[in-house]
Amino acid sequence: MLILIAALLSGLIFGLGLILSGMTDPAKVLAFLDVAGSWDPSLALVMLGAISIGFLAFRAAKQRGQTLLSAPLHLPVSHTIDRRLILGSLLFGAGWGLAGLCPGPSLVLAASGHSGAIIFMMAMLLGMIIFDRLEKYRQAVSKPNDRQQKNIGRE
Repeated sequence: MLILIAALLSGLIFGLGLILSGMTDPAKVLAFLDVAGSWDPSLALVMLGAISIGFLAFRAAKQRGQTLLSAPLHLPVSHTIDRRLILGSLLFGAGWGLAGLCPGPSLVLAASGHSGAIIFMMAMLLGMIIFDRLEKYRQAVSKPNDRQQKNIGRE
């Protein structure tokens, strides 16, 4: 129960931070991304602060090996930059640039009834479902089925 309360409080603090920093305003985000036009650099400070705090928090978490509530810590182990990571990053960036939203701020806006954020969230969820189905298909195709295994053993 304590973990659920901590997760709720973390989410509320994160959402409040997004609102206070202006990350939930698509126009402000798009102005930040418009480096050739009327660029608004204020979100760079938000990102610098988030990266700094995140760097320190992840460093401390690695040393502890568990969360502050003693739950197991699951950090990424791969440092490989592959085609899937690059394509996913490009897709994320394109969505951010087109809509001025990314998942966190869109969730905050969707909860407030913002129609653009609701459409964004539905498109994002559809993308997740499509990815999940494609991933399951890819894994099924890459694994030899039982019949192929039996035939290999007979040869």
